[in-house]
Amino acid sequence: MKNMIEVKWAFIFIMMTFLWMLLEKATGLHDVNIEKHPIYTNFIAIPAIAIYVFALLDKRKNYYEGYMSYKQGVITGLIITFIVTLLTPLSQYIILTFITPDFFTNAINFAVENKKMTLIEAQEFFSLKNYIFQSLIGAPVMGILTTLIVSITTKKLK
Repeated sequence: MKNMIEVKWAFIFIMMTFLWMLLEKATGLHDVNIEKHPIYTNFIAIPAIAIYVFALLDKRKNYYEGYMSYKQGVITGLIITFIVTLLTPLSQYIILTFITPDFFTNAINFAVENKKMTLIEAQEFFSLKNYIFQSLIGAPVMGILTTLIVSITTKKLK
């Protein structure tokens, strides 16, 4: 199990994402409070960063016997990021098909009614294809940045 630490934390990350989306839906950010969605959805960064911290601390404690270099932390974080990125299309499909199937309709309606986009622009932007594409860019970019920063704080040299 020692060599599966990155897989474990990647799955924890994906589960957190599902729970976050359930929370967003439960608080109305995908329907009645959709105008607040662009602000509050960014708070997912807090548990996301925390998961990377816990993952690197877990790796340091249980694989590297209490010590871990910056490079070892970066490698661990990059592996987690790679796994999360691979799972992103499936997780986006599950979220947008089963957890919040009306999100796109609600987002399109809100954008058009508030003259933020034309109907065609909104339909192109709020689509499964576009969200999967965005997440395939966003997941590695944010994962790499988080990894580079968290690795500084979790290193412990002998």
